[in-house]
Amino acid sequence: MRIADVLRNKGPAVATVDPGISVSELIGELSRHNVGALVVMEEDVVVGIVTERDVVRRIHERGRDVLDARVADIMTTAIFACLPTDTVDSLAETMTERRIRHLPVIVDGRLVGIVSIGDVVKSRIGELQTERDQLESYIDHG
Repeated sequence: MRIADVLRNKGPAVATVDPGISVSELIGELSRHNVGALVVMEEDVVVGIVTERDVVRRIHERGRDVLDARVADIMTTAIFACLPTDTVDSLAETMTERRIRHLPVIVDGRLVGIVSIGDVVKSRIGELQTERDQLESYIDHG
């Protein structure tokens, strides 16, 4: 299965934030969108990604004063992205090796979606269910 198939099933919507908002506002946005990561955009260009993990680590390192910092101060700028033509299996491998849970999908410099580890797992479970159903049908009908 390709990432384009995952996006077709989940939709292309991606929650984004501006790098200038505060970490406190970021936490509100993560909660409002019920997501674990937001893509950071500046003038329609992806400039980073910020996750719950980033927030927790910075609070641990710097204390609660980090809540007044800007997203730009805590976001990850070394972004790993994928293409709609990439396979779910290759994405799972990348996520596992790099210990990341969210990958923006970027085409020609444009953000077209985001895939989470949950999306990858859901896709894989769907594939396994389809295989199981096909095997059961084969066994039942010879």
